[in-house]
Amino acid sequence: MDDLAVLAILAEADASASLPQLGGMARPDGVAIVSEQFWAFSRAGEAAVVLRPMPRPRNRVARLPFLRGLVKLGAALVPLLGRRSTASWKERLLLLGALVAPLPLLEVPSGYRTPTLAAITLGLIGWMFRGRTLKLHGAEHRAIAAAEAHVLVATWHGWRRPSRFSPRCGTNFAALVIAVTTVFDRLFVFRIGAVAPVLVTLLSLTITMELWLVVQRSKSRLGRVLLLPGLLLQRLTTREPDVEETRIALRAVAAVLAADR
Repeated sequence: MDDLAVLAILAEADASASLPQLGGMARPDGVAIVSEQFWAFSRAGEAAVVLRPMPRPRNRVARLPFLRGLVKLGAALVPLLGRRSTASWKERLLLLGALVAPLPLLEVPSGYRTPTLAAITLGLIGWMFRGRTLKLHGAEHRAIAAAEAHVLVATWHGWRRPSRFSPRCGTNFAALVIAVTTVFDRLFVFRIGAVAPVLVTLLSLTITMELWLVVQRSKSRLGRVLLLPGLLLQRLTTREPDVEETRIALRAVAAVLAADR
């Protein structure tokens, strides 16, 4: 997709009365943008954009409260773990290993469990934000904010610079998960032997997602307060992108909007 085609799609989107809600994910070599229908990956240094359909849950059970949270978490990982994703097999193995890491930790003595989990978490964070990821993470947020404000063309040219901080970023969700997990770990009354950490983790994820959905819809001061730790954390997980890095994200936005249209 050349620049003229991208600009034509962005101009049409700016003039549109409504656009689909977008999410995204930054990687060291590009940016993925996601809607309910499609996801697209724009790789740095390439004009071509990978476009794939998003899986649609067909079972009504997957839309039930609490279960729908786990479904949404799974959908967020589609650009990395889904069929025909852009991640290499080594990246998939590493991410899958990180996801199942809490299970082997059940065999670790309790006194070493927390330091071991902290080391695994820090290693995963270092891997996720390697290379240009920090700047492309800021570019992803800027491109999505530009779509929501209908200033996509101005952002492409660098005339407008929407915020690199996003209230819907996964960083905000992670901050909530940490807080909720800590509370449940202290209050969890059903100590079912070694499986308790797994139950606490699953319960924390489902409760946090429901809380996350409420916060996203809320315009109250409490909602803004709950988002504050994640927004502050984004000062570490994003960097100010330049125009070219923002255009990488905007190409993925254009591909998704064109497909949704």
